[in-house]
Amino acid sequence: MAGFWNSNSISTLFGTGSGSNSGSNLYSLFTDRASIRNGSYGKLLKSYYSTAAGSETTKSSSSASKSSSDMLDKILDSKKNVSVSKEAAQANAQIGQKLTNLQSSVSTLQKDDLYKDTQGGSTAKDKVSSAVKNFVDDYNALVKTSKDSTLVNKTSNVAGMMRSTATNADKLSEIGINLNADGTVSLDEKKLKDADISKVQELFSADNIVGYGSTLASRAKFAGASGTTSTVAETAAAQQTTQTSAAALKEGSRTLASDALYAFKKDADGNETNQYDVEKILSEVKNFADNYNKLLDAAKDSTNSGVSANMSHIQDTTEHNKDALGSLGIRVGSDGKMTVDENTFQNTDMAAVRNLFRDYGSSVATSASLVNYYMSTQADASNGYTSSAAYNVQADSTYTTTM
Repeated sequence: MAGFWNSNSISTLFGTGSGSNSGSNLYSLFTDRASIRNGSYGKLLKSYYSTAAGSETTKSSSSASKSSSDMLDKILDSKKNVSVSKEAAQANAQIGQKLTNLQSSVSTLQKDDLYKDTQGGSTAKDKVSSAVKNFVDDYNALVKTSKDSTLVNKTSNVAGMMRSTATNADKLSEIGINLNADGTVSLDEKKLKDADISKVQELFSADNIVGYGSTLASRAKFAGASGTTSTVAETAAAQQTTQTSAAALKEGSRTLASDALYAFKKDADGNETNQYDVEKILSEVKNFADNYNKLLDAAKDSTNSGVSANMSHIQDTTEHNKDALGSLGIRVGSDGKMTVDENTFQNTDMAAVRNLFRDYGSSVATSASLVNYYMSTQADASNGYTSSAAYNVQADSTYTTTM
């Protein structure tokens, strides 16, 4: 597993690179049923691990090939025969606290007071150095725990953090934080000591909602950093809220993707004008944002891989369309939540709204349908795999009804 969590593997698995697998990410595997059913999941893994084996320069080719083959067999077997090992159970129990620790260390680095000298006490540089050391320790602890955890809603967000770390590798290197081949980071304390602390502050700034620090903070929050024990009644209520919100988001997404919503208004004589019913469209957009936010809250602590994988896909699709949504007045905050600026929206060309939601809305509707399916049946995504690595969920009558 020496090279499993490096920046190249993150790009390959999550579709951020330019290689042949750049469009095939782990999130979409759960929503692209056709690809899973025809065995593309296995092909993707075999292709990736074959490449990873070839890139191992510190081992013999035969040893690397055997190692990657063993890892592939282990992953495929876990999909056919779902079980939780002692190591996985321990990691599942610990990962919530590890997320909380990282959230705390990032929060410390985002505070303005950290970058000011304390009168009669520590200098700003000393405080920043200590805070960065804590961050590195907490980040590495989380990455290591995540590798053994089976809680996909949490590990998928950790993977998102790792992807952001890889993206910001050059900036992190400037302050002494270097990315290791296994996905952890190491600290060059001398380089950190010599670095301008303003670079640390800029990298972790809470004001930059798409910056490194904000990305890690929002990922930790969505992953459920503060793990709590819920009662049976609370769990049942959360499941019901998730189902209701998913169903509402699905219908709202479909409405915003439909041509009917954008039909021109008619005048008093029943003649068609060239004016959209902006208030009607705005109402649907506000309902969409409201149901989107409710679903994020309701599903954030789910341990069902089908729910969490599709929620991750919804988040990634929204992130991909963040600028386009923002141009319409639909803002996505650092916490992933949506707000609607009515003035901006009302001055937007409704044709642009229709064009965006034809693709974006349809994608969200599909993922919301699957969230509803997995929550209503309490089926887990991994249970949909057959012994031949095909996928049998699509034939289920409940799934068909949901879609």
